[in-house]
Amino acid sequence: MSLHASSRSGTAGAEELDPSKEERAGRVREVGGQAVWSLSSCKPGFGVQQLRDDCLDSYWQSDGPQPHLVNIQFRRKTTIQDVWIYADYKADESYTPSRISVRCGSHFNDLQEVEVVELHEPTGWLLITLKDLKERPGINTYMVQIAVLSNHQNGRDTHMRQIKIHAPVRDAPVSVYAPCAFTSLALRRDQTIR
Repeated sequence: MSLHASSRSGTAGAEELDPSKEERAGRVREVGGQAVWSLSSCKPGFGVQQLRDDCLDSYWQSDGPQPHLVNIQFRRKTTIQDVWIYADYKADESYTPSRISVRCGSHFNDLQEVEVVELHEPTGWLLITLKDLKERPGINTYMVQIAVLSNHQNGRDTHMRQIKIHAPVRDAPVSVYAPCAFTSLALRRDQTIR
């Protein structure tokens, strides 16, 4: 099975990427809160809580050998449309990721790489859009793993300031009719709520 992802990063003069824009428009929802997050390592006080606190001034800092891993496990199969990562080369320099791998699967033992993203001094939100084999947005998965393979200036540990995980919002029709057609007058009278 091969999967596909595409990525964009904010550049000077380009429209600033904002993960909450699609959320406010009702096209996606942030589902990271429904997952169990774990890290390969972290310095005390620089862990998952800082990675998910919606504050661009705080960050996760790894404390161990590369690759540095962020594991996001869902309790049920979830469609993931995109992954957003906030990085700040100006503030973090050699701690800034330069190569990131995104992997998906059911558990740690069957993860498949969906994309490797090369970054050049990123500052701002980075978007990695996940697509299925037919190029439709979204991958159904139980687990997403973000692996920092290398840092700028050959840095050892890494900083990531925020990660957001988006799922598409699906419009499902809601039926107001009973699933079966009643034939008696008594049942037909009571089949609708007014």
